Amino acid sequence: MKKTILIVVVFISLISFKINAQELLVCDILEYNKAIKSANAGSTIILKNGIWKDVELNAYGYGTEDNPIIVKAETDGGVIISGNSTLNIYGEYVIVSGLWFKDGMSSYKSVVQFRKNSKEFANNCRFTNSTISYYQVEDGINDHWVDIWGKNNRIDHNNFTGKTSPGTTLVVWLKGDEHTENNHKIDNNLFGPRPELGTNGGETIRIGTSTNSKKSSKTLVERNIFEGCDGEIEIISNKSGDNIFRDNLFVGSKGALTLRHGDNALVERNVFLGNGVSKTGGIRVINSGHIIRNNLMIGLLGDGYRGPIVLMNGVPNSSLNRYEQVKNVDIQNNTIINSGPISFGEGKDDEKSLAPTNVNFANNLVFNNSSNTNVIFVDETANISFNNNYIDANGAYDKGFKNTKIMFKDLQNVPIPTVDNSDLLVASKSAKSPEEDINGSVRTTFNAGAFNLDATDVPKALKLRAGPGWKPEIVAPVIKAEHIIVEPGTETLRKAISKAASGSTIVLQTGEYILEKTIKIDKNITIKGDKGGASILTAMKDLEKPISYFFRVNEGVKFSLNDVIIDGEISSPKYAIVSPDKNEGGLYSIFVDHVVFKNFTNKDGGAIFKAYNGTKADTLSFKNSRFDNSYRGLNLSYDKDQVGFYNANIIILENSVFKDIEEEAVSYVRNTPLEDIPGGKLVVTNCVFSSVNNQEKGKFLKTTGIYAVEITNSVFENSYKQKAPLDLKGSYNFISNCLIHNSGFVKTSKGAKDNNLIYNNPKWDDDVLFIPSKKSPLLKENNNKERIGLKQ
Repeated sequence: MKKTILIVVVFISLISFKINAQELLVCDILEYNKAIKSANAGSTIILKNGIWKDVELNAYGYGTEDNPIIVKAETDGGVIISGNSTLNIYGEYVIVSGLWFKDGMSSYKSVVQFRKNSKEFANNCRFTNSTISYYQVEDGINDHWVDIWGKNNRIDHNNFTGKTSPGTTLVVWLKGDEHTENNHKIDNNLFGPRPELGTNGGETIRIGTSTNSKKSSKTLVERNIFEGCDGEIEIISNKSGDNIFRDNLFVGSKGALTLRHGDNALVERNVFLGNGVSKTGGIRVINSGHIIRNNLMIGLLGDGYRGPIVLMNGVPNSSLNRYEQVKNVDIQNNTIINSGPISFGEGKDDEKSLAPTNVNFANNLVFNNSSNTNVIFVDETANISFNNNYIDANGAYDKGFKNTKIMFKDLQNVPIPTVDNSDLLVASKSAKSPEEDINGSVRTTFNAGAFNLDATDVPKALKLRAGPGWKPEIVAPVIKAEHIIVEPGTETLRKAISKAASGSTIVLQTGEYILEKTIKIDKNITIKGDKGGASILTAMKDLEKPISYFFRVNEGVKFSLNDVIIDGEISSPKYAIVSPDKNEGGLYSIFVDHVVFKNFTNKDGGAIFKAYNGTKADTLSFKNSRFDNSYRGLNLSYDKDQVGFYNANIIILENSVFKDIEEEAVSYVRNTPLEDIPGGKLVVTNCVFSSVNNQEKGKFLKTTGIYAVEITNSVFENSYKQKAPLDLKGSYNFISNCLIHNSGFVKTSKGAKDNNLIYNNPKWDDDVLFIPSKKSPLLKENNNKERIGLKQ
């Protein structure tokens, strides 16, 4: 109780600024402008409680350290800044406090900026005890909530929640010498939930740019909470030199603290909690001279670029905006518990060919009570020095880690290694080794891991009281589902989806919809094209970074797509639609009706649909659709090595055509010791498969290990090299009332059944639309059973 009281007293002292008697209450923007114009050192201007709408607040002047100019709300949180409003802070020793920015619809590029214009900036100024929540901007504006210019400015004890528009939440700028070595301080803020933006530019904090990344910023980011900051993979993007990230708490945020550009960062005593959220990451390392020590990571579920600690590969002679080689980096005394894999040499490819060099990786501790992979060596590690790192997990590690049994005690739900861990006392102390542990306690006996053995306290990051001294009752705006008509053009579709509420229907006109970026479907959405015309989706040609897919469907989402054409010819993307990212196991569903997919010919793993490993659809339904001239159809085979796993509960193909597909129309597999163990179902009715996977061992449908396969009233033709076009195994696999022509013979075993199979020429009247002639054996009057093939 005494500690809590002390924190409150300290915070009150922070905002009880030293002032003289020059206080003035103002009621509107006219009175305010008059007051600020005549403000001197020690002046306090008090904004009357109420709604201040469509105002440009300029807080400026020349205060002193002992007598700043103060602009504050009459009551903390009682002044609502709304509408088309902005705040500009500039001059010397100006402090703004107690405001709440909400209900905005702004045309400005900043909600708060520490400058007046390109020549007048802020030095020794402060924005504190305030909130910005769900502040909206007009269409097409890439805005920032806070832009920091000048030197020695502080942003503290604020709440930033609900940025949905493109653009970083808070940016530190280094354009010009007057902004370098700025010594800004960003502390004790609560960065609340920010939804996935679906593209770059969704960082929560960015310090610098690639262009200015070789400049020294010396910005301190400490004691902040980042909760649900999912905007993009980089929660914090470090793009300058000599910055410090200390005592911050990351909770359930889908990304990583990323040392993207710039050198000599210090990252210490931060806590990363996954909280069961997918794609939660830790620290990603690029460039030189960094020190990463005494960080705690628990339950992070990300891998690859989102692993708990990730050392990237670099590009030879890298330009400023690419990936410099990791050099001269010291990573010591970090603790990683029940998290995804540490990765060395991540991103290795023909361009990123330089492995990390002169890296000291020492005294780190890994514990995992699951069967997950804990360490990945993507590239060689000859120039990484591994010293006294310890691991307690399934499997043995010959390189870089010593296997041991780690004993923990529970302290306020934090696992602390006990004094019984004598192995951990064998550690490698160097000049850069931390003299204190994650709690700030002196390391009298040096040991591996972030904590002193038997530590009696939890990290400072877990005891934060971040945010303003008053509690904003933040309510997310309710956006009603609606029918949204979208005109053809470049990026019009993606922008419409990003703004639409869950449950909305996007209505397309006849014309071409061109994508420059991929579209993330993170809410229930229906897209309907023009039934009477042609709504065509394509990707922009000659993009610097070509898109890999058109749509990604996130976990927990239902996506419906109707009456469109998706054409991959122009930019050769790999996929039309993909599942959630790998190992995001939440169920999702896709319903496709009257859609044409064509020209997805990228052979670098390409397919019209791809399910990433570790993902599962509840339902994948494709009806009345065509799949033409492509490399693969539906690929759900990436978990073939994981026993018992399959990527969809049910796949439905109805009244659809697969024509000129180089490999399988569907690859849907499960690694199982027995086919009759329930798991997975494929239902195929009234479909045509023509010239699919035409090779000796090829199959129209690869269904290995799938529990239930039901194929009826369908045609399989013109894959003349095939010996067995279908290989069905298991008591719940059957094929009935189908025609096979010029494609070998169906194989059934282990209880699978076949019935009424016709091996004959289908005799098409139209072999593009697959309309049978009057004498076709597909017609009921000619086969004495049922009509086979498409329902015309």
